[in-house]
This record gives sequence, C-alpha cells and structure tokens, in this order.
Amino acid sequence: MLKAGKEEIIYLLTKVIEKYKAQTGLDIIQNTNRKNYEVIAIALSNISNELPTKWQEYGTEIYTAELNAKSKDFPYRKYDITGGQIKDALNGMVASPRSFLVDACYIYLFGIGRKGFEENPTDTNLLQTIANNNTTLVTENLSQSIAFAQLEKLHLQSSKRNLLLATVATALAISLIALFIYFIKIKNDWAVVKNDFNYLPYQPTQAEIDSLEGIWLVYTGSPQARVSNPDRYHKVVSNIVDVKYKNGYFTYDRYGASFDHLGYMQFQSEGIVAIYSKINNKTGKTESPRYSLLNLYPSTKYLTAISASWNFDIGEKNQIIGIREIYIKVGKGGKVEEVINDIENASCQCKLIRWHQQNNQVKTFYLKNELLDSLTIPEIKPLINENSILLNTPQNGLIISKDSSK
Repeated sequence: MLKAGKEEIIYLLTKVIEKYKAQTGLDIIQNTNRKNYEVIAIALSNISNELPTKWQEYGTEIYTAELNAKSKDFPYRKYDITGGQIKDALNGMVASPRSFLVDACYIYLFGIGRKGFEENPTDTNLLQTIANNNTTLVTENLSQSIAFAQLEKLHLQSSKRNLLLATVATALAISLIALFIYFIKIKNDWAVVKNDFNYLPYQPTQAEIDSLEGIWLVYTGSPQARVSNPDRYHKVVSNIVDVKYKNGYFTYDRYGASFDHLGYMQFQSEGIVAIYSKINNKTGKTESPRYSLLNLYPSTKYLTAISASWNFDIGEKNQIIGIREIYIKVGKGGKVEEVINDIENASCQCKLIRWHQQNNQVKTFYLKNELLDSLTIPEIKPLINENSILLNTPQNGLIISKDSSK
C-alpha cells in the first residue's frame, strides 16, 4: 500500500524538484516565496490538464473535462496547480493534497498515475512501512512481540529484568486470551445476526454478478399517487441506478429527479434479488425506507420489480404504497456523475446524470416527472400505469384513471 497525505506529497514534490533541476540545470530556491515554485507548477499543470483525455493512458481515476472554460491559459484552467499550492504542500501544510496534483507528480516522475503505480511500484520509499489502524490479530501480535523485544533489550542489565519480563509476558498472554475470546464471541454473534436477518443467504455465480452489476434505467409510476400533484394522471419518473458488487452483496446508488437513494442488493436465491434503500440525506437517519424484489429470470430486456415504496408526497401525505418498477440495463463500468447548478438543469427543468463510459464516451440522462404516454417504449406503458399501484388504505379518486381524468 502506498503512503498518503503529507508524507506522500512531500516526498513526491522533493523528487520532482530534484528531477527538474537535473534536467534543466535551474535551481529552485525553496523558501516562502510562491513565485519560486511557479516553473514547477507550470510543468505539473501541463500534465494535470491532460488528465480528462488521458486518464486511461496514465492509469488514474476519471477526470471530467471543464465545460465553458473562461480561459485556456495558466493558471485559470480547471486542473491548474499554482506555485502557492506547491509551497504549502512541500512545507507540510496540506493534509489531503488534490488528486490531480498527486497524479501529476507520479506521471512526471514515473510516467504513470498513482493508481497505476500502486499496481507495480518502482520506488519503495513510497510504500507504507507502518500498518494502519485496521490491524488484524496477527499484525497486532507482531507489534506486541517487537515491543517485548525492545523492552528486553532496554532492561537487559537490570537486576529486575526477569521479574519484569515475566510480568509483561503474563500480561501479554492474558491480553491475547481475552482478544481470542472476544474474537470468538464477535464471530458467533455475527453468525446469529447473519442467520436471523437473512444476510447473504446465497452466493451468486459470476454470471449472476455480471447480470446485476452495472447501470440501470428504472421507471416508476409513484407520482401518480401524490395528492399534492393535481396533474398526476399517467405521470412516471425515471431514475438511474448504479449497482456495484462488493463481497457477496451489491451497493445500490439510485439517482432520481428530485432526490437520491442509497442501499444494497443481495441475491436471495437463484435469480431472485432483494433490494433495500432509503433517501440519501445529510442527517444519516433512515428516511422513507423501501423494499423490493426483482426477478432476473427469465431474462428479458424489461425486468419488473415489485416494491413496498412511498408516494414521496409532503409531510403526512407521504404514504406507503405498493408499486411496480421497470428495470432496463443500459451498460456496465465507467463512472456516474450527478450534475447540479448547471445551465442545462434550468433549461430542461430536470436533473442531469452523465455516465462516463469506459470507451471515453459520455451519455446524458434527463430525469424528471413526465407523461407515461410520452415514453418511446410501448411495452412498459401498461406495466406502470394507474393499475400498477396499490394504496396502503384504499381511496377512491386518489389514483386518476382514464375516465376520471377527463
């Protein structure tokens, strides 16, 4: 694992300055004057501003291009690095340096970004030598053994050496026994919880993982059940769902026209997927939880999920409903970007989602409440019309039918 934060960036910038001096013969005066570092900043900026088009070639994370740039000159570009930033980072004043600064340093020194370098490191000085806080029982025992050896060396000449070592050994043995008992208890408790709550009851095959993981376009008719919307007849809303596999289950990020959801998916049995999500809010509290079942077989282009959901109305009007949703897979891989505060948002009165695909192409989705009859997929219209919604308490006239909409 590579070093990170201050330690990493100080080492990288030091090596960058050394290489620059060796190549150009120019000396960099390292003091508090940020102008002294501007030549280094320009050299790195010329690399960092290539990242949106060369991130795959350099082996970095995805960098999005700047739209409507005011200037194409240094230092006004999106990924420009200033002399002041170099000075502050080199002097240990930056705990979390910007990713494009770090990637630019790696590319300048090694011709490859941080992510690619980590796969095949060529400079051992960038590797961590101290374990992180998530130590396993084995590494913790090793640390205690090292401490024990150092203690023995320090007190080798002491007349109380044997008593002290015996005390430490006894304490260490008691601690290890306590840790072992605690570990067994945690393991048993987790087995009980896993069984009681039906966590990970089925290990999906690779084919099932491939079939579920990816980017999905999801249609739901929940706006048809909102009392606050008098024009709710035949209203549907589209969502983009990003599903990623993780240790036996799948993370679930759902982008909607008005708000987002997060949660998880897990296979219950062959082809049967359970879905749990809640509104993605800043408080971290569970708000409007929803549960769904999705059947991946028989495999069709338009998959149907049955959900215990909400009409997502205001306050007390937010009621539980049963609803059918349509899942359409649009692809796999890449990165999903939620666009806000953009001119396009205002012009379409919707939310924009950009899918940066692995082939460097970008596909844009416009999420909004729209008429069911405006959809270009006739097969799904009867699946999410007013007949697809089940109210928590039956109410005449809440769901507007074709006759009542006249």
